[in-house]
Amino acid sequence: MKKTKPDTIDTLSGGELGFLVSAVRSTIWSSIEAELQPLDITAAQFVVFNSIALGKGRTIGEFCRLLGYDSGAMTRLLDRIEKKGLVRRVANPEDRRSFLLELTPESKALFPQAKRRVQTVFKRLLAGFDEAQAAALKLALEQLLANAARTS
Repeated sequence: MKKTKPDTIDTLSGGELGFLVSAVRSTIWSSIEAELQPLDITAAQFVVFNSIALGKGRTIGEFCRLLGYDSGAMTRLLDRIEKKGLVRRVANPEDRRSFLLELTPESKALFPQAKRRVQTVFKRLLAGFDEAQAAALKLALEQLLANAARTS
């Protein structure tokens, strides 16, 4: 009797996908942490800066969703960044009970350096990929996110 090799979808569905995604996320996060350490900012702080700069986040709720933090953890992170003088809270004109975050002149000056360092990490991680492989990876990750959005 000939043994058949399990197909990739069965293997990934058996837990391998979770292990791989978790390992990739952990590797990315620790690589970014190491690269940003000379600038005295963390990966989470960079996510906040980048989100503000790209217009993808300005409220605690938006940052909670981006980082997967609860509001208490997010508030503590924002307090640390604000204490460093890298973000400031401003009144939210649409909701007087909340505030928006904006970059300070210090973080605006620091952000380009941090962004270059993070891009260096991603370029290292993508070493050996050709354009077609990189496009396929992007498409696969987008499909995973779309599937997750449909099932949640």
